[in-house]
Amino acid sequence: MAAQPLGGRIAIVGTGHRAAMFVRGIVARPPSAVVAICEPNSIRAAHYNQLLQSLGAPAVPVYQPDEFKTMLHKESVDAVVVTCIDALHDIYIVPALEAGVRVLTEKPMTTDVDKCRRILESVQRTGQHLTVTFNYRYNPVHELVKRTIAEGNIGKVLSVHFEWLLDTVHGADYFRRWHRQKTNSGGLMIHKAGHHFDLVNWWIDAEPETVAGFGKLAFYGDKAGKEHGWAKDYERARGSKEAKQDPFAIHLEQDPELKAIYADAEKEDGYHRDQNVFAPAIGIEDDMTVMVRYNSGATMSYHLTAYSPWEGYHVMFNGSLGRLELSVVESQYRLPATDNMHGFIHGVSALPNPGDVAVTLHKLWQKPVALPVEYDHAGHGGGDARMLSVLFGPLPGEAAERGDASKQSANERDGAMALAVGLLANESFKTGQFCDLKSLNLPL
Repeated sequence: MAAQPLGGRIAIVGTGHRAAMFVRGIVARPPSAVVAICEPNSIRAAHYNQLLQSLGAPAVPVYQPDEFKTMLHKESVDAVVVTCIDALHDIYIVPALEAGVRVLTEKPMTTDVDKCRRILESVQRTGQHLTVTFNYRYNPVHELVKRTIAEGNIGKVLSVHFEWLLDTVHGADYFRRWHRQKTNSGGLMIHKAGHHFDLVNWWIDAEPETVAGFGKLAFYGDKAGKEHGWAKDYERARGSKEAKQDPFAIHLEQDPELKAIYADAEKEDGYHRDQNVFAPAIGIEDDMTVMVRYNSGATMSYHLTAYSPWEGYHVMFNGSLGRLELSVVESQYRLPATDNMHGFIHGVSALPNPGDVAVTLHKLWQKPVALPVEYDHAGHGGGDARMLSVLFGPLPGEAAERGDASKQSANERDGAMALAVGLLANESFKTGQFCDLKSLNLPL
């Protein structure tokens, strides 16, 4: 059974660019309304109030983080949407659950094992659940993969290979902003690969048991940048003459949304959205290889590259009756952000130069079959629009989602299982050892 859509009086926590999708989705559905914003930066919060008014909704009160509990009570909040820095998710999720408020949180659910335990213990204590917005579950192509495997077309899944390529615009972006420190994001194993780990858990209907891997900062950062000849000597792009000649730099003023919520707001909190990707003290990896063993007996080899000239992914499932292959080319090549900001904010619009999408079924002793695919290169493969319809109900005049998408929502256990792979991978990067799920001692 799918959970009832969120509705009523909804508060937004955190006003980075991802929050805009939820604000627009809520305002477009009259049974719901944004009634409050929790955000420490008043300039960014004011921008979101302007967005609400441009959509025909009223401006709403703005609360500081330490006023969160007051906001829940004073504004009679029915549900919260948490879109702040990953490492802060738990400080809003837990008190909201304790207050009986429904919680929807952006992925990842959180960033370390202690925070994960805290969330899971709150779920057990209150009997409340939360929704983790793994939007790639709602992508029609990913649903096709799920259906094809669940119908037994390749038999029992024995192994998976997953290669994900982030290009030098999107991939580099994690090294410009707060994600570049694991204390904020958990690194790409948590913040980005958590998407992929959830997909595999969901696709093959299994949970991880053991993880091992290697991770390195091979391309970005000052040492690698100097070694490969890409490094430039500046702290952030704004006001830097040298950055104008750097193909890895972005210029916030070229995009109205980035200018409004980051460039114009930085005077209040000092956060720079356009830092040098080849700066010293970057604390996350850009090249990661991981092996996972699941409780079903299946294994996965996974590789993430964050400095590719093109963007997309290949996934191969080997089963007892055949093989299923997924290939998605989101962008065949990219030009520097200094030349064109189109598609820079990932997921808002289609990436430039989109390529082909294919799902191929290879049954033993038979010719391969190209399965019919439905794919939208914008909005995370069409997943965002379908996710909003499931989470907040259909748009006026549209029918409620009754198909596969209505069954895709992820809860706190799904969030924990995706997080666990990333946590164990990060630990293996440090120790060189195989790491077991049991070592996390999660209350599941």
